[in-house]
Amino acid sequence: MEPLQLVLLTAVGVAAGFMNVMAGGGSLLTVPIMLFLGVPGPVANGTNRIAILAQNITAAATFFRRGYAEFRLSLSLAACALPGAVAGALLGAQLEGVWFNRTVALIMIGVMVSMAWPQRQDLRRAGGGSVAQSRGRLILGHTLMVAVGFWGGFIQLGVGFIIMPVLHRVLGFDLIRTNAHKVFIVAVYTVAALLVFASRVEILWVVGLALALGNSAGAWLATTMQIKRGEGLIKMVLYTVLTVFVIKLLIFP
Repeated sequence: MEPLQLVLLTAVGVAAGFMNVMAGGGSLLTVPIMLFLGVPGPVANGTNRIAILAQNITAAATFFRRGYAEFRLSLSLAACALPGAVAGALLGAQLEGVWFNRTVALIMIGVMVSMAWPQRQDLRRAGGGSVAQSRGRLILGHTLMVAVGFWGGFIQLGVGFIIMPVLHRVLGFDLIRTNAHKVFIVAVYTVAALLVFASRVEILWVVGLALALGNSAGAWLATTMQIKRGEGLIKMVLYTVLTVFVIKLLIFP
């Protein structure tokens, strides 16, 4: 690619990294821009994983330095997501057409409804802003991570809108801790997905690194801002992004 195209990808990566860490949907910017620049679908899907990995490593490290780390739980959730991610990446097909748009739009509507629904009173606040989980909730949350990993490995687009309700509604984390767990889980399963794609399709490493530079910058900005400003900022960004994407997918497919 030309240097100007790489600069464009880095700029798009900043916006994508910010969106991904704050809410989700950043890959709905990066994958289409690669397709627009002539990158084949499966190659764009695989190349995008370089940026996703860099972005989530940056965010996870920033959360850790700020004291938001529950390593054992993050690791167990990520371990459950790994088999799904490998299976999804092996499938490696690109969903196309209006039905894909409508499916993603319906998922986003469901996320908005789920996030807005009042928390049940049986979730007891624990130390550090977390919520005490029952054994049943922990089992359900870990089981759902297999499906999260499958979607992330398969297409990645919109995975944040799927994983956030699992962490926030099922496991009961506040939104900042939800994102702290989210970036760690996605980083772990993205390593596996990237290896699978690299073994099966051509990965454009220079393109991926240009995106990764922007995604990492956006991820750092999003992590820093949400720690300082709290859940209100996350909800505002999340609902704005979801609303825009729903309108785009349903009205302008």
